[in-house]
Amino acid sequence: MTPIKQILEQSAAGHSHLCPRQVLGVRLGLLGCETFGIEVPDKEKRLIIIMETDGCAVDGVSAATGCTVGNRRLRVLDYGKIAATFVDMQSANAIRIVPRIDIREEAQRWVADAECKWTAQLKAYQIIPNNELLDVQPVTLSISLEELLSKPGYRVNCSTCGEEIINEREVYLEDSVLCRACAGESYYQLRVEEKQTAFRRNEQMNRLWMAGEDCE
Repeated sequence: MTPIKQILEQSAAGHSHLCPRQVLGVRLGLLGCETFGIEVPDKEKRLIIIMETDGCAVDGVSAATGCTVGNRRLRVLDYGKIAATFVDMQSANAIRIVPRIDIREEAQRWVADAECKWTAQLKAYQIIPNNELLDVQPVTLSISLEELLSKPGYRVNCSTCGEEIINEREVYLEDSVLCRACAGESYYQLRVEEKQTAFRRNEQMNRLWMAGEDCE
């Protein structure tokens, strides 16, 4: 069995099926590793990967590289694109890999006898050469690796809600340390009764801090 077949089986096992976008994800991951001379999976922990969408392609990239959200070596910034940026921690170089714009049409040409477009893509994405399937773009990150990774053990508490913030994701507003939600960047709104509960909890924590007691 070829390495790509093994990786596709791993991806399919975790995803309950195999689909064209998983195959693209695997091809992205393999090319990212190949470009930096990294053996797959990346046991050296050299790669940081930024995906531009969630879903099937992420599973493929993770299966090929070993980089996951859980081990903090894969991040998702949802731009709605099947694309991935690979950062080599050893050299600090970065590349962005994206499928070529005409790959769906190209798949039809490679597997002309496929019963449907989906099947053509599933099969063709496994065999089309890298230079006909994917574009590689050298890039420079607009955020430093230090900011992206933060440092182990770092944590602070939000001055408003009292919740713990890790990975240096706090926001400073005048003399206050705030979480992004309390700083106005929230993706949710608390219901009225929960706001009251949170306020009481925060007041209790503040009293414990002032008394010098451990709140954990």
